Amino acid sequence: MKMTDYTRNIVQNTESLTTRTLIQGATVLSMDNDVGNLVNADILIEGSTIKAIGENLDANDAVIIDAAGMIAMPGMVDSHRHSWEGQLRRINPNATCLEDYSNATHFSFAKYYRPADNYIGNLLTALGCIDAGITTVIDNSHNSRTAEHSDAAVEALLDSGIRAIHASGAPVAGEWDKAHWPGNWQRLQEKYFTNNPDSLVSLGVMAQLEPELWAEARRLGLPIVTEFFGSLMADELEPLHQQGLLGPDNIFNHCTSLPDEGWRILREAGVRVNVCPRSDSHYGIEDGMFAMPAAQRHGISPGLSVDNETSYSTDMFMEMRVAFYLQRVMGMHQQKHCGSDHDHIQTTLPAAQLLKSATVDGAACAGLQDKIGSLTPGKQADLILINANDINLYPSGNAFGTVVHATERSNIDTVMIAGRIVKQKGQVLGVDSERLRAAIDESLEHLFAASGYQPDVFADVFLPLEQAN
Repeated sequence: MKMTDYTRNIVQNTESLTTRTLIQGATVLSMDNDVGNLVNADILIEGSTIKAIGENLDANDAVIIDAAGMIAMPGMVDSHRHSWEGQLRRINPNATCLEDYSNATHFSFAKYYRPADNYIGNLLTALGCIDAGITTVIDNSHNSRTAEHSDAAVEALLDSGIRAIHASGAPVAGEWDKAHWPGNWQRLQEKYFTNNPDSLVSLGVMAQLEPELWAEARRLGLPIVTEFFGSLMADELEPLHQQGLLGPDNIFNHCTSLPDEGWRILREAGVRVNVCPRSDSHYGIEDGMFAMPAAQRHGISPGLSVDNETSYSTDMFMEMRVAFYLQRVMGMHQQKHCGSDHDHIQTTLPAAQLLKSATVDGAACAGLQDKIGSLTPGKQADLILINANDINLYPSGNAFGTVVHATERSNIDTVMIAGRIVKQKGQVLGVDSERLRAAIDESLEHLFAASGYQPDVFADVFLPLEQAN
């Protein structure tokens, strides 16, 4: 495997020179029941922290952001993203199953990733998240082929300015350095995080239902991310639960087709859950239906996740909309065919509830509910400003409806993470676009040549390049 260097010169993060910022005159969707939702309110930020929210706040020495006509809300949380695949965007738009997804990732290009490719994939994904108002991402990095690959992925997240959990995971196919696994977890923790408690990036791990790996993660105090498919894996939950091996440090992705008993176990154990409206339907995972309604019936409020960009877009707005329409269709179908005795079946996920899933519940999935997820005095200033005066949004007849059913990434005027502005006037700050595109192009040129892929921007299907091994 050829190891090539990467240069960390694409993003120049300029530190804020101000200690106090006052956002004035916004419509505030705080997602905090105590703070409430406010019209024409101010948000005072000191350093990285929200100091106060209310009307006519006095802060003479603060830098003023005029937010008249804007909607202020918490930054969104993507609870599950395979960030290393960033440069493979939409390479496989018509994939119909997980095997199709794997043919265009694990079974082909992933085998030829260099550290430089991990770096640019993670960096591109993180910058795309920021552009789309996603201020926190759980990076499911299941292509940690060597220690150098892991370093590159972490450094990309650090350089981007995003808040993230880097969950280091073993590759699925191809040759890789098995000797560094799972010892790489402790090495990463000591190199990047042990002496940096204020870092926006922290460490987690990816592991399937593997108690030995879970034990090592718990020795290090790291959250454990698992790709969990209910009908295939439900039978394994009871013995794990009886042994006390399930807990609040587990994060389960997908959770499709999980029987009621499985949901009972997850709730009792405190397992954190995220659901994937688009990927579960796009790839026909199990029954193709995302698991939010089932989770909520069992008292679990899951986060939302994009999963990957190899088939569709990066934005959480579309994730919320797909969730709304899937639930509407499935709810009406069940109500029609189950008869009047089942009129209680939920047919609608209200916009406010969906926005909670993308913010508050995502923060809880990441274990960061005390820091982010709502606009609350004392929490970190991770927030976005949406320009509701834009032609596609004005007039805003309902603030939640505007955000969930109409907003696009182009409507996001400002993004702030830990009090630092990372997107302003619609532009992600500090990014050298020419260097970014050049690095992406170089990565793709290498991956295509190494795998023998002949790009076809009009292809209906992605044909398998190699056998899985």
